[in-house]
Amino acid sequence: MKYFKLSEFDSPDLIGSGEEMKQSTLNLLDEAREVAGIPFVINSGYRTEKHNADVGGVQGSSHTKGYAVDVACSSSFNRFKIINAALQVGFTRIGVSKSFVHLDNDPGKAQTVIWTY
Repeated sequence: MKYFKLSEFDSPDLIGSGEEMKQSTLNLLDEAREVAGIPFVINSGYRTEKHNADVGGVQGSSHTKGYAVDVACSSSFNRFKIINAALQVGFTRIGVSKSFVHLDNDPGKAQTVIWTY
């Protein structure tokens, strides 16, 4: 990866768990970062089942499968850049919050969807 280290995707309760991230997700994320032209700070990458439950994540979260990341975002200008880049490179599942953008490519879930938190 050009822009990230695997450790950025670690679940806080399991050092080295960033290695559980799917390569397809990491490739798309690296491409999206290139297209967006702004830094991507990862709030959440891989999550253990325990950590997912602790943060109120949904059962079967794409984070627990290594298909999802939350990218920190606090301005609508950067939110647009992140979402636009994600769509350009092929992310088909996007969640939008005031403080982050969720990006995932979980093939076992509905595709071409955008939701809000």
